Amino acid sequence: MSPQPLGSLSSDPALEASLTAAMAQVEVALHQAIQSDYPFVTETSAHLVDAGGKRFRPLLTLLAAQFGDPTCKAVIDAAVVVELTHVATLFHDDVMDEAKMRRGAASANARWDNSIAILTGDFLFARASDILADLGPEAVRIQAQTFERLCIGQIRETVGPMAGADPVQHHIEVLADKTGSLIATSGRFGAMLSGADAKTTQVLTKFGECIGVAFQLADDLVDITSESEQSGKTPGTDLREGIPTLAGLIAMSSTDPADIRLKSLLSKPLPDDVEHREALSLLRSHVAIDQARLEAHRWADEARKSLVDLPDVPAREALEMLCDYVVSRTG
Repeated sequence: MSPQPLGSLSSDPALEASLTAAMAQVEVALHQAIQSDYPFVTETSAHLVDAGGKRFRPLLTLLAAQFGDPTCKAVIDAAVVVELTHVATLFHDDVMDEAKMRRGAASANARWDNSIAILTGDFLFARASDILADLGPEAVRIQAQTFERLCIGQIRETVGPMAGADPVQHHIEVLADKTGSLIATSGRFGAMLSGADAKTTQVLTKFGECIGVAFQLADDLVDITSESEQSGKTPGTDLREGIPTLAGLIAMSSTDPADIRLKSLLSKPLPDDVEHREALSLLRSHVAIDQARLEAHRWADEARKSLVDLPDVPAREALEMLCDYVVSRTG
């Protein structure tokens, strides 16, 4: 399956052609990276790589590289590294969430078992590290720090907020670690490895963090509001599995007596189809959806504002359009 298109991000034909050609190189290199002497490992690794995805992280790496030398081979390698890392986390996430579907297909843990899914994720991390070693010690250190945040974010989500902590703020911090960190690194790698200056690299790192949080907030809203399986998962998957999302947390903070039933449903996983449908219906019509959508827009606006010091070139326009694309998915 081909990657899901993000649509046109620039009115500049030269930039569009450059990105299309570079993404094709990334796709070839990505599939080369998952090849193993043991065919079964290649098969399991290809399971999610071939399922597509938006390739959001490598695209951001390529866009960031436009502020330096976008033809540098290290940029393609870095784009492969961030996508391998992302896909590896999906294998692990599906085990933790006991997910049955991913990107419209059976998850690896459902098709094989948890052990195979975990070890495949580990294999992909190893392949990412092998490529990364050629990009220099600074890149290795950045990846290690990013991986630390990915792990801490997952642990914080699993443990939940500390006593007295604001659940909504805790959730945003989890998203920044679990999603924002790797997307920030995607922008940082693209700028740094293409030879962009330190200020530009800092801007694109901050942009990646903000757009990453907006991206995840939007993704979570699509999971609730989509009538079809446009999210690549069965709608309401997070709700069924009891995974907190911003809209649900906002609804849980309601003091309106009319929300007692919804709050009761949201306080637990919902394996029962009847209860799941009821909760999904109640949440879709709740003001929490609009409030969560506003928060996604706020993070996208912060991402856009961070670009003000970048030169007014087609790549900057593309990054601004990326902000629009992310939040337009929330409906």
